Amino acid sequence: MSASFTRRDWLKASVALTAGAAFSGITPQEVAAATADFRRLRMSREAQIAADMPVIKARLFANENPWGPSEKVKNAITGALNDSYMYPFMAQRQFVQMIAKEEGITPDHIIVGAGSSEMLMAAAMYYSKKGGDIISADPTYDYLMEMAAGWGANWVKVPLTKDYTHDLDAMEKRVGSNTRLMYVCNPNNPTGTIVQTEKLRSFCESVSRKVPVFIDEAYIDYLGDIKQHSMVECVRKGQNVIVARTFSKVHGFAGLRVGYLIAKPEIIKELEKLYTGGMDMSSLSIQGAMVSYQDKEFPKQVVQKTTQSREFLYKTLKDEGYEYVPSYANFVIFPVKMDAKKFTEEMMKRGVGVRNWQFNNKQWCRISIGTMEQMQIFAQAFKEIS
Repeated sequence: MSASFTRRDWLKASVALTAGAAFSGITPQEVAAATADFRRLRMSREAQIAADMPVIKARLFANENPWGPSEKVKNAITGALNDSYMYPFMAQRQFVQMIAKEEGITPDHIIVGAGSSEMLMAAAMYYSKKGGDIISADPTYDYLMEMAAGWGANWVKVPLTKDYTHDLDAMEKRVGSNTRLMYVCNPNNPTGTIVQTEKLRSFCESVSRKVPVFIDEAYIDYLGDIKQHSMVECVRKGQNVIVARTFSKVHGFAGLRVGYLIAKPEIIKELEKLYTGGMDMSSLSIQGAMVSYQDKEFPKQVVQKTTQSREFLYKTLKDEGYEYVPSYANFVIFPVKMDAKKFTEEMMKRGVGVRNWQFNNKQWCRISIGTMEQMQIFAQAFKEIS
């Protein structure tokens, strides 16, 4: 990649390909090279190590659902193969209508795509096009803010509270005339903490009068009653709130790539200009998603298994004299007693992939919740180096 082709250039090229626009001065070869380079930037250090490992016994760095999609989903995908020669226009429309009916909104409040990533990207592009500030907690899932910063926005980071939750009061105080977007990930990644539902709704009502509020609900399924905790109600009330969801977690679709976004129709119209319109979604994935979306029992089973594995992890950490942050998601973060990068490398040598963080003057490990067998493999390796 040429030295002059920067990360921002890659983002501009992505928009050109996504939205059908054309940016002059960028060759296809440069786009391809920049794409490869950016993927390397987004890939975690641990994932790169894992890619070079001949064997990984416990893949616990990606917050995936290790039990995968349900048997009903697998059967639906297999049954849809004969029609996979067709573009997924009708299936996508049916999927949108299904979500609209369930959420009590009209279809023009919804866009669907391959996971929530491309909709996070669209929001990043739209709300950074005039520069300005995007506010979030720190640490949190950084995809949207990193993209926006690449386009010229200023990322305003607000530290978490002493119990590692969003400091909503401090975040609201940072809203000013230059603020373009407020981002909240709930439950939060990497801490697994949540904001009390009524407090978050009150926050959304107040802040959305000033700036749009983006609520990333990637892990909301692990809270049980989704409607009780979701901020979609704010959208139904006409507030300037955007809610993103993904099937990558409880539903087990991380590789199948399905997600959706809910917002006011006028916001949807703007974001639709900056993404593929769902044309990167497989018709097979959509068929599987529609089955999984209507299956109320499978998510409960996944949450139950996740809880069992998480409790085993808690006990393992306690037995070795470690503290942890109680989690409401499918991962747990805890402070380690050595350099965090060294810790993850030592774990990887033993076939266990985990993630590391540094914040609040501490070294941290985040471990995704796996099957009980995977958690036992983690425990054995952990005890060797703890």
